[in-house]
Amino acid sequence: MAAKKKNATVFGIAMRNFTKYPEMPDAQALIDYGVRMEALGYESLWAWDHILLGVDPSFPIQESLSILTAVAARTTKIKVGTGILVLPMRNAVLLAKELATIDHISAGRLIVGAAVGWYKREFDSLGVDFHQRGKVMEQSLEVINRLWTEDKVDGDYPPYKLRGAVLYPKPLQKPRPPILIGGYVDAVLKRAATKGDGWLTYYYTADGFARAWAKVRAFAEEAGRDPDTLISTNQLPICIGARAKIEAPMKQWLQTEWDYASWSESTMESAIMGTVEECVEQLEAHLATGIDRIIFVPYRYEEEQVTAVAKEIIPRLRKKMA
Repeated sequence: MAAKKKNATVFGIAMRNFTKYPEMPDAQALIDYGVRMEALGYESLWAWDHILLGVDPSFPIQESLSILTAVAARTTKIKVGTGILVLPMRNAVLLAKELATIDHISAGRLIVGAAVGWYKREFDSLGVDFHQRGKVMEQSLEVINRLWTEDKVDGDYPPYKLRGAVLYPKPLQKPRPPILIGGYVDAVLKRAATKGDGWLTYYYTADGFARAWAKVRAFAEEAGRDPDTLISTNQLPICIGARAKIEAPMKQWLQTEWDYASWSESTMESAIMGTVEECVEQLEAHLATGIDRIIFVPYRYEEEQVTAVAKEIIPRLRKKMA
């Protein structure tokens, strides 16, 4: 049974702020891309988040908050989101200030997607205990939420000692920018249901998404929370064209530039591929789950693909929902 949904599904798009070495992500080109995505009518723009990614090959990456701030300053309508922010790697008090400022720069268009992370080498480089990242995540969420919503905060959150901590200005969005929790295991799904404003996942088939989202809703109900207030989001790879021509290169891209957690239902089988009509048909299964937002990850971020999704795919999906 599809989950109850208050509004029609909206459609965002990912940006290519990481590349495969030796190619380098171009900051100015990414900002221009964000401006174009707004002109094409996408609801939101999402940046990937890492500080150090990979060894051989490595994946150069432009820092997510910086690049989203620049896009926010150049746009007026499109929402900007982290998909996802590796929260435990960052100083929670500083992050609360940075995100609040981005919310003001964007005039209330910030969406925070956050998760515990998976790359131990990156945590080690930053001096953060990888094995405590779940605990750090929980604490950071509490610190950030309190600083955003309380006039004055007192509390010991090692290593943070808050004594009359006052964070102003508060975020523009009230009570705070939406926080979507990313991840796969039941503990994370419960966190999404109880600590944030919803769940953001990555490369899930419609069936896989429906199973996990049912768990999120059940956890919310157990906690006495209305599950219909939660936001569901799935990032989906897409390639439009004659399947005989695109399937091999699409699979090669998905195998060489993306990771799939073995303990999750994240899979390259989630890829939407084929003609416009075939893609729409595949996406109808996702709409049937009651999903709130789909973030498209177009094949190699090619201009032709990005434009076709905006002008051919999304209008047909909207007609299906009308």
